Amino acid sequence: MTAISYHASVNDLQAQDWAEAGPFARPSWFTLLEQAGMQPFLACASDAGKQICLPLEQRDESLVSLANWYAFTWAPLYSGTTPDPALLRELARDLARRSRRIVFDKLSVEDGSAARFAQAFRSAGWIVLDEQCDVNHVLTVNGRSFDEYLAKRPGQLRTTLKRKGRKVEVSLSQTFNEDDWAAYEDIYADSWKPEEGDPALLKQFAMAEAAAGRMRFGIARAEGHPVAAQFWTVDGGTAYIHKLAHRESAKPLSPGTTLSAALFAQVIDDDKVDLVDFGTGNDGYKRDWMEQVRERRRLTCLLPGSPANWPELAKAAARKLVSLVHHR
Repeated sequence: MTAISYHASVNDLQAQDWAEAGPFARPSWFTLLEQAGMQPFLACASDAGKQICLPLEQRDESLVSLANWYAFTWAPLYSGTTPDPALLRELARDLARRSRRIVFDKLSVEDGSAARFAQAFRSAGWIVLDEQCDVNHVLTVNGRSFDEYLAKRPGQLRTTLKRKGRKVEVSLSQTFNEDDWAAYEDIYADSWKPEEGDPALLKQFAMAEAAAGRMRFGIARAEGHPVAAQFWTVDGGTAYIHKLAHRESAKPLSPGTTLSAALFAQVIDDDKVDLVDFGTGNDGYKRDWMEQVRERRRLTCLLPGSPANWPELAKAAARKLVSLVHHR
């Protein structure tokens, strides 16, 4: 018999035997979000040794994925090799007593997550609106060496590395160093990027990843002065590119390109990763390094019997009708 439970703290789940499903699908990640001030709503189901938990957050009258801008994806906690579809359906049915509207954001397509959630909630009586919310640039290594991979990069990128690669000195590390991290923060503040969302959370995440042996960190220096920094992790055969920045004043040196090449060489030749994940966003520079683009989906699950959902359902029906007319 399926047991359903709800929790308000990730601490309630720490003793469970959850699958290792990447940096954004383990209790330690959701604990960081809770410590940063987010209020978890954890919907869990278990039966015969199998378990699944949906880390959500209450926002107004909706439940939404417990996530922030640093996460490449959102995924449930679960036991075994994949989330159990029967347990997910039971949770979908029970959640109808808890909320009229649930939004799952940044769901993967390639691992079946988006389809799995859509099927479970539709079978439980929810209307599910499915839309693309983002893209994810990745590189499948396919056993290549770094030199073989680099030979297929755009000519302009290879020319930049050849002309400017020696204008900066690169140092790579797999441990957390306060001075290096302070240099990264200073570079980021002096870069083209917007203000950092939650620097304290990112630092805690980096420290935890370093302690687990997953951190890959690089700094490029010009005449001894830090001008570019990048924070990657290697986890389960995948290298994740979390943060990168360079000083605007150092742009003529292309320090970010040189630093990226050094980290690609490390994760491909030394760590032997199968995949490099450049996160979400369709930034043009990602296309120079990556070879595939994957979708990220947003599922908006609505109870049809709730009058509060009718305006949103009507708008969705109207959009679908307009789309059908345009494609005739």
